[in-house]
Amino acid sequence: MRIGYARVSTSDQNLHLQHDALQAAGCERLFSDTVSGARVDRPGLAAALSACRSGDTLVVWKLDRLGRSLPHLVEIVQDLYARGVGFTSLQEQMDTTTSGGKLIFHIFASLATFERDLIRERTNAGLAAARARGRHGGRPKGVDQKKQKAALALKKNAGYSIREICEIVGISRNTYYKYTRADATPHAQPRRVPGSAEPLPASESAEKRIAEERSG
Repeated sequence: MRIGYARVSTSDQNLHLQHDALQAAGCERLFSDTVSGARVDRPGLAAALSACRSGDTLVVWKLDRLGRSLPHLVEIVQDLYARGVGFTSLQEQMDTTTSGGKLIFHIFASLATFERDLIRERTNAGLAAARARGRHGGRPKGVDQKKQKAALALKKNAGYSIREICEIVGISRNTYYKYTRADATPHAQPRRVPGSAEPLPASESAEKRIAEERSG
């Protein structure tokens, strides 16, 4: 059976073009999502992957409809291959059930490995440079600003999975969650006093407010 998966990023776009192409390619079942490709939670994709059985082929209109990144795409297709499921991308004319398609996919897999290694090398080089400048102390164990910055950059810009980010940066999942929680914590803003150009510290603001209330 050929199983189709389609995705658009916003509700303003429609899936008709992809659905028509997938049906023309012989897909008997269609699954879809209306979410950004960077989103981890894609129920349509999860359902499509779950529906695939050995001997089936997962079909997409275009490669970027499937994976958040090249490593993520390779991970999905490798998992399908291990389950005896083929993969076809219509626009790129890639079909892993053929010898030529397998060759192209192996090239993609090599590029994904190269990309991961390159990011890891750059991250390690940055950390080594920071250590050489003596910027190692003063933080709680397990917290490293360089690693935190690298992890957050991958999370926000590259669409990597948590496992991939942890592998590239060299951190545990617990450390990753610690970094993301710290990044999401709102910082208290100093309060302004009416008629004052400069904000006062929170304690001074409170004292001034109490004094004004008493005088009033």
